[in-house]
Amino acid sequence: MKALLIDDERLARNELRRLLAAFPQIEICDEATNARQAREKIAAHQPDLLFLDVQMPGESGMDLLASLAPPVPQVIFTTAFDEFAVKAFELNALDYLLKPVDPARLAAAIERLNTVPDPARTAPTEQSKQPAALSAHDKVFVREGDHCWFVEVRQIRLLESEGNYTRVHFDNAQPQLFRSLNAMEERLDPKHFFRANRRQLINLACIDKIEPWFSGGLLVQLKGGTKVELSRRQAQEFRERMSL
Repeated sequence: MKALLIDDERLARNELRRLLAAFPQIEICDEATNARQAREKIAAHQPDLLFLDVQMPGESGMDLLASLAPPVPQVIFTTAFDEFAVKAFELNALDYLLKPVDPARLAAAIERLNTVPDPARTAPTEQSKQPAALSAHDKVFVREGDHCWFVEVRQIRLLESEGNYTRVHFDNAQPQLFRSLNAMEERLDPKHFFRANRRQLINLACIDKIEPWFSGGLLVQLKGGTKVELSRRQAQEFRERMSL
């Protein structure tokens, strides 16, 4: 797989080269220091993957990605700033790595390359956005008003529907996201998250206690004390999934 490194900082490119040496499936075909140079090298090399910095002189990495005509390479953003994460995933980026790049997070991002379908890749438009599924160790950017979090998916213990929005519970925070519970469920691994009822999605790893409930249902208590009811139908599915 051919990769192009796009970053205006030479030291950052060198460090990324060093880290990528551990992944023989990634062939670094070239480097670019700005958006104009990147377009020329994308046209010349037709890379499969871009490692793209966000803040560069002139056009940003976001501007570059949004301007590319299909087929668009897969993109892993690398940046020192986490406030651009939401926009990155809106542009269908495969992953968003904070500098200094953690080797384990880089390995997880490259592993996701194997799970993302690669048909004739399309431009990152509203119609074509299909965000990649999230693993338990992936980090997601969550924002509500002036408050921001960068949280691992496995730390999310409960998601609750509030109309077209979703309330996300992790640690002591409960921010509301402008996304439906159904949309959130599509991105979460069913091995780790279970639809308890119409309004709630629970993290199986966060279950603390289970009790029988009315009409053949179950009452699940999560770590932190929150109690969630499973209907008889969902309780049966839960038992089947969790049994040996």
